[in-house]
Formats: sequence, C-alpha cells, structure tokens
Amino acid sequence: MSQATDLTLKPERAGRLTDTPRGARRSGRPRSDGPGAAARPRVGRSGWIAFVVLTGPMLIGLGVFKYVAIGWSFLLSLSDARGTIALGDWAGLENYRTLLADQAFRDSLVQILVFTAFIVPVTFAASLGLALLVNRVRRGRAFLRTTFLVPAAVSYVAASLLWKMSLFNGLPAGIANTIGGWFGAEPVAWLQSTSPPLYWIVLVTLRLWLQVGFYMVLFLAGLQAIPREVVEAAALDGATGRRLLTRITLPMLRNTSVAVLMLLFIAAFQAFDEFYNLFNSGLSGTGTAPVQTPLVHLYNTAMGSQNYGLGSAGAFVLTAVIVGVTLIQGRFTGFGRSGE
Repeated sequence: MSQATDLTLKPERAGRLTDTPRGARRSGRPRSDGPGAAARPRVGRSGWIAFVVLTGPMLIGLGVFKYVAIGWSFLLSLSDARGTIALGDWAGLENYRTLLADQAFRDSLVQILVFTAFIVPVTFAASLGLALLVNRVRRGRAFLRTTFLVPAAVSYVAASLLWKMSLFNGLPAGIANTIGGWFGAEPVAWLQSTSPPLYWIVLVTLRLWLQVGFYMVLFLAGLQAIPREVVEAAALDGATGRRLLTRITLPMLRNTSVAVLMLLFIAAFQAFDEFYNLFNSGLSGTGTAPVQTPLVHLYNTAMGSQNYGLGSAGAFVLTAVIVGVTLIQGRFTGFGRSGE
C-alpha cells in the first residue's frame, strides 16, 4: 500500500521505471544496441575505393563524351566554325538567324511535322490493338510477345537496307513488286516515285515494323496491371465488349497511353537512320532526297558542308522544338501530376 501511495504521489518515479535508458533519453535517439536491433553498416575506406574504381570510368566517360561534348557544341553554335571544331571566331546568334532563315531547314521541320502527325497515331493504334489481341490469348502469350518484340532489337540501319535492297528495291523481282504482280500491278520504283509519293509507304511500313512490338509490350504491361476484380465487377454490371473497353480498359491505361505518346513524339522528331539510309545514294549523299528530316539536313550541313557552327545551332533548335512539344503534350495530358 505504501508503494502504491509512493508511486501515486511521485509519478515521475513511475515514469523513470518504464522510460527508456538515461543515455538514450539524453541523446534524443533510441538505442540500437538492444536485442534484435540491426546496426547500421559503416562504409570504410576500402568500400569508397571500390566505389570510385567501379564507377569512376563510367562517370568520366559520361562527363567527357556527353556533358563536355554538349557544352562544346553549344559554344560552337555561337562560333563561325567552318572546317574546324576549334573555338575562336565568335558569331553570337548569327548561326541561329541563318538557320531559321534557311528555307531547306524550315521545309524539313514541316516534313517532320507531317510525318509525326501521321506516324504517331498509326503506331499508337496498331500497338494498342495488338496488345489487346495478345492479352486475350491464354496459351502462347509469351511466344507472341517475344515474336512481336524481336523487330525492336533490329538495327534501324540494317532494317533500312533490308527494305531498300529487298522489299522495295523497285526491281520486278523485288518482294513488293512480286506481290503486286500477282494482282496484275506493274513494277513500281518505290523510293523514286514522287507523284504519287510512294516512298512514304516505305518509310511508314519500316517504322511500324520496328516500333509496334516495343510499344505493344508497354501496353500489354499496362493491361496486365489492371486489377482482375475491376474487370469482373464491370462484367457483372453488363459492361462487355466495346463498353468494357471504353469505360474500364482505356481509362485505366491512361498513364501508359500518355507515356507511349510522349515516347512516340520524341522518336518521330529524332528520325534519322531510315531517312538517311533509304535515300542515301553513295557519294551524292542525300541532297537529292525527296524528303529530309531536320537531323538529316543538319548532318549534311555539318558533315557535308563542314559548317559545324551552323550544324550545332540546328541541334539546339531541334532540341528546343522537342522539349516544347513534350511540355505542351504534358500540359494537355496531365503527365506527371500527382494523383494521376
């Protein structure tokens, strides 16, 4: 009874009986040397040495061949660098004014906008449709996914040469002309026909073959992430077929769709390999190509005319265009907002 009275009158003694140890209370941190407490590992000098040895070459290479190169290219864009990459003859913004006044460069921007406006929705729809079909398959889904993904691992250069020398070579024995001959069509010079511009068929089919499988896998991952309970509940409520697609599947694929659109826009504006290799005619380059992307035009400017200052300025202009289009798309689609 006396002990209870003592604890009642002096509650601080009861607190001291059940409180944390004095050393832990003074430091403001709980002690970690108790039973079951995991001690935080301390990295010694040998660990830091191993970290530097393993990551040092990568960081040095990344800094020299990427960030230093970008900075040097920006300085070149402000210089009159003709036939040399050395700095010295500063031109300020003259290269940018010259480039924006160049009709050929403006035409290339228009052509890449037309190409983007067509290839992005077509690739998006084909990838989504293929993903929906593959997702319904119960057996052999992994085989189909791998089969459609294989073209994404093919080099753009190799695929362009295959399209140019085998499928659409313009010869009667070419695959496209052979198939057309079965239906009574005459042989067509696909890459040389400008009226109508049949070369767009070559460009579009090539890019679709290379990209549809990759974006199909992204959509397929998004479809498999949709909770099955939601789909089953919607089916019980009578949502099937097209209604299930528009009310459940597509809304829950919103984040995946926005990401795919952003990747498609960036890839379209960076188109180079297929345009260069399909229309490259050896020593004559691509100067007579019926269509040129901005990157092809800048490549011919820098490597053909040896005007590295103008070519560097064009690279930064194109980067600004890509960043601007990406930001506009993110603004309208709400990409990156919290809660999306």
